[in-house]
Amino acid sequence: MHPLKEIIKKNKDGTPIGVCSVCSSNELVIESAMEEALKYGSPLLVESTANQVNQFGGYTGMTPLMFREYVYKIAVKTGFPSDKVILGGDHLGPLTWKDEDAQDAMAKAKDLVADFVHAGFTKIHLDTSMKLRDDGDGILSAEVIAERGADLCAVAEKAFQSTEKGRQRPVYVIGSEVPIPGGAQTNEGLKVTSASDFAATVDLFKKSFLKRGLNEAWENVIAVVVQPGVEFGSNTVHDYNPNDSAELKRILKEYPTMVFEGHSTDYQKELSLRQMVEDGIAILKVGPALTFALRESLVALEFIEKDLLFGSNRLSNFSETLENVMLSDPGNWKNHYKGSDMQKRLARKYSYSDRCRYYLTDSKVKESMKRLINNLDSIEIPMPLISQYLPSQYWKIRNGQMRNQPIELVKGNIKDTLDHYYAAVTLRSNINQMHA
Repeated sequence: MHPLKEIIKKNKDGTPIGVCSVCSSNELVIESAMEEALKYGSPLLVESTANQVNQFGGYTGMTPLMFREYVYKIAVKTGFPSDKVILGGDHLGPLTWKDEDAQDAMAKAKDLVADFVHAGFTKIHLDTSMKLRDDGDGILSAEVIAERGADLCAVAEKAFQSTEKGRQRPVYVIGSEVPIPGGAQTNEGLKVTSASDFAATVDLFKKSFLKRGLNEAWENVIAVVVQPGVEFGSNTVHDYNPNDSAELKRILKEYPTMVFEGHSTDYQKELSLRQMVEDGIAILKVGPALTFALRESLVALEFIEKDLLFGSNRLSNFSETLENVMLSDPGNWKNHYKGSDMQKRLARKYSYSDRCRYYLTDSKVKESMKRLINNLDSIEIPMPLISQYLPSQYWKIRNGQMRNQPIELVKGNIKDTLDHYYAAVTLRSNINQMHA
């Protein structure tokens, strides 16, 4: 049985557990996630979106096969068992080619899905919710979404049949109310999925699957993406309210093999994440919050660097380098950050939507990060400075839980965010000590 199906079965049998889905291609984030999974004795679900990784390379420059090898290489480095890695493809569909006509966009989407399955990705999120260039005016119908989703599933099943024997059968996630990758640009107009829309979506997808003879694939549909009332913008977080999704929770009981998948759960309070799992949102996806924590710790280290190397020409100038690179190539942030020049400057560095994650692989930014880490590796960071800029990590060092090394400080900040998720999905948290 697929490990995700095992987790979901326990959830449906009354044990409110779930899984944290790490949606990131950042090496330090994945490394931190693997170390956390080792600590909790948990498998690790790592997902990449269609615009991150695709047959043309995506913005990471990696194909699905390259991404798999990249993740496995990090697993070797961290000592994480490769058979405990679950690879997922997120928003697989015509998203990247939505400005093309349906015939061309869907042809590329089919190649995309086949490549993910051939590469060994076993959690496949079929996302056909976006309108394509020749879809006409008005809202894209749920029927069209379901038909296109079933077409992609047929390709995935055929790809799986052509793989070597013994490979894990893929499981599927469906849904027509799918938040955009990376979080919304605003929280305005946020609408929780209704129970009736959820039921209609499942019914339409089931009919489309069975019409194509995808009976076995339908038995492996494990989750439906819904909007449970969580989202984040540049400066705001819409917190989960269990009352808003009460009807969804009730109707989910009628579907014994399915749970909800929650997107954009970044920045939710730990107690909210726990409540989401208890309400059937058993797959919690997180991405921008992890690179936000990465950037946050790098900026903190930069302040320490400036204090310790005051006046030196060896300074990394990390923040300045990142800002200059983002200004020289605004494509990944200009449509997300609004307001005055000052507001956009602050957003580029501090926004919850964390568009700077797209620039962390730039050669100039990587070089400044390397210099920052090397500068602080060459000296012992005084504990009072760690207390000033990274207080959570200060106490971990004091308690013997981590070493006083810059890279450990960076990963420690990422792990603080991941701890909220593992506490929520593994029942290993203390409710009285949660961040309310």
